[in-house]
Amino acid sequence: MAHLTKPAAYDIKDSNIALLGSDLEKRVREHAGDTESAWTDAGTSLGLQIWRIEKLHLLPWPADRAGFFYDGDSYIVLHTYKKTPKAESFSYDLHFWLGENTTQDEAGTAAYKTVELDDHLHGKPVQYREVQGYETPRFISYFPKLVILKGGVATGFHHVSAPPPLNIKKLYRITHTRVSEGRSHLVVREVAAQAASLMEGDTYVLDKGSHILQFNTKSSVGQEKYRAAEFVQSLVSQRQSQCEVTVYDEGSSGAGSFLAEFGLGTQLRPSEIKPVGPIALFLLSDASGRIVFKKIAQANRASLSSDDVFLVDLSSNDTYPAIYIWIGRKASLNEKRLALHYAQVYLHDKAKELSNVLVPLVSVPLIKMEEGSETDTFAQAFA
Repeated sequence: MAHLTKPAAYDIKDSNIALLGSDLEKRVREHAGDTESAWTDAGTSLGLQIWRIEKLHLLPWPADRAGFFYDGDSYIVLHTYKKTPKAESFSYDLHFWLGENTTQDEAGTAAYKTVELDDHLHGKPVQYREVQGYETPRFISYFPKLVILKGGVATGFHHVSAPPPLNIKKLYRITHTRVSEGRSHLVVREVAAQAASLMEGDTYVLDKGSHILQFNTKSSVGQEKYRAAEFVQSLVSQRQSQCEVTVYDEGSSGAGSFLAEFGLGTQLRPSEIKPVGPIALFLLSDASGRIVFKKIAQANRASLSSDDVFLVDLSSNDTYPAIYIWIGRKASLNEKRLALHYAQVYLHDKAKELSNVLVPLVSVPLIKMEEGSETDTFAQAFA
């Protein structure tokens, strides 16, 4: 009897994610041929297009599932828009999103296929690498409700419309944010149903199937509690109202009942403190045959030159943490396609010097942009 080989898990600490020129890229090319049929209509109309990676192939993600992602998968998300209503041409944001339990093949395929789609769109998109739990405000802004669930194609998961069972135990951490003017965004992350997942400052929903418990911490804001209640009601609707709901507020009588679900003595963990640091600016060169990062003393917008390629380190920015590769209009860097790979090489080298924050640091967003296509967050961070 043949034994199935379990797909290798992707490790965010592995620096070889771009994988261009690797055996995986060759395998992807063999599967896809010289053209990718998924790109036929890519970027031809306004709005979002999403694809999930399945066995080195791209499959369109259903429109009614936009905003729902699974931690065992990798996805490509293309946002096509116009910068102004009268703009004659389209602009693009191109993201690949990596779930924390995705496989090496899926992560590598997503990275490679993103470069392929960028080529197809003549290098016009602003390119983003998104890691679960560290999504950019831009990515979150596409979805009124962003929901990250456990499961994925490699584990045999496929979405079905049947009501969920009434004998489950799932925990969701819920946050509320405003990342676009006038719009409210709900972020729901399914986390391990254990005490270590409970932190100060957020709202939690424990789904036990026949009983749903909402827990509001002292620091959770009113809008967050309200939107969490909306999420609870969506779960109730899936069960055709065959369950009861209990809401607890931290510090109130009965709140201990919620914490006791995770063991005696369970307490909320303190919120993580984000590091704050200055902007660092580096000139990139591959003239020697390998990438070299030369630090620029004056880390400001005026130091960017159209003749060169720069790495802008905003990984310690409290509001918009990211690593940017900025490509000048006249830049002659041989491999512009490798921009995100260069960013990751830099990030991992930096992380080795700060080994105690390795995972959070290497997970920050990586963003490639060409001169003239800068994002608002890039400009604000420099300001």
